[in-house]
Amino acid sequence: MFRWRLHGDGRTIGADAIVLPEERLAWPLTIGIGAQHVIAMFGATFLVPLLTGFPPSTTLLFSGIGTLLFLTITRNKVPSYLGSSFAFIAPITASTQAESMGAALGGVMITGLLLAALGLLVSRIGTAWISTLMPPVVMGSIVALIGFNLAPKAYENFQDSSVTATVTLLAVVLCTAAFKGLLGRVSVLLGVLIGYLVAVARGEVVFDDVNAAPWIGLPEFHHPTFDLALLPMFLPVVLVLLAENVGHVTSVGLMTHRNLDHMVGRTLASDGIATALSAGFGGSPTTTYGENIGVMSATRVYSTAAYWVAGIVAILLSLSPKIGELIFTIPPGVLGGVTFVLYGLIGIVGVRMWVDGRVDFSRPKNQITAGVALVIGIANVTWTFGGVQLTGIALGTIAALLVYHLMDRLGRATGTEVTASEPAEVVASEGNTPRD
Repeated sequence: MFRWRLHGDGRTIGADAIVLPEERLAWPLTIGIGAQHVIAMFGATFLVPLLTGFPPSTTLLFSGIGTLLFLTITRNKVPSYLGSSFAFIAPITASTQAESMGAALGGVMITGLLLAALGLLVSRIGTAWISTLMPPVVMGSIVALIGFNLAPKAYENFQDSSVTATVTLLAVVLCTAAFKGLLGRVSVLLGVLIGYLVAVARGEVVFDDVNAAPWIGLPEFHHPTFDLALLPMFLPVVLVLLAENVGHVTSVGLMTHRNLDHMVGRTLASDGIATALSAGFGGSPTTTYGENIGVMSATRVYSTAAYWVAGIVAILLSLSPKIGELIFTIPPGVLGGVTFVLYGLIGIVGVRMWVDGRVDFSRPKNQITAGVALVIGIANVTWTFGGVQLTGIALGTIAALLVYHLMDRLGRATGTEVTASEPAEVVASEGNTPRD
């Protein structure tokens, strides 16, 4: 498992060549690329514990452990880093406010175990049913409503220090536009650093806890408690993680010129196990990271050896309590500026799923599915019954599934499945074959 074939001379990559998962470059170069993966994931990974109140060092520790676990379960065939999942932010925040951090960790752990069980199911029966249950309009709506549901939280932080927040937001935008390659990939991290310096200059940062923290030590551990009444808030996240994993495997397969569909079950199971393990000790939930796909695309190096390096480096960094306390000094104004971008990007990922899936929004079932789900999510419609509370994300997810499949069945049964504003023939003649 730890035997990677040397790519060429180990120092150069041909113009049309890529370094495959089972290959590696010379170890100094491999270590350097692994460090790039750490930088790429760091910005988003440490923001999740900041926004949820989970300990950053613990999150970093289990993102590293989770990555090594992922590589082991997938037998080094799917290069990926498991960073913190933004899909969990809303249910974690709601659970922490309603009960405690332990209750939120319990919800995360159960969700992780459900995802692992789903992975075992996918390994047995395949992935064909996924596109049937969640066609692009449904999948995109669920992902989009999670991002937009978080918008009020971003604005709340923004208002804490609008000057710092504005500078941070502009810094992220300008860094993304001005830089290419690795710097462009870590524009969020650069924006946070710039915003942080402004916050320090404005007297918004206090370093007392940083100065008191030791350089080396174990992270802060917490343990889950379980309240089944909170579980419905977490269940929709399983669908989002399913979509993220399928998308990650598909992207890596395309870039490495391989069909990796048979690995989806293993990636889901490993992601779920890593999430449950992290929640057992107070770390944030995990997911495969698009930021690291960007690094692979830029370097053309898909070697899993680089990810072993990244996971080990993350574990070593987590063993410094001082780093964890330094992360916690980032003020709300900086978080407000950066989450305007990040939460918006989550929503746009859903929109991109519509575009990539060529969703035909002239069809009423697609219009109403997306429209109803988004309004429920953005308004954070909440329904409480029998001690169980369903929030906007859960209700929006249920609405997307029910509305789409109900309208699809009725449309097929009655023969009324045509576009809303013009005949299907006209749409087809424009070069866009109508699709769901």
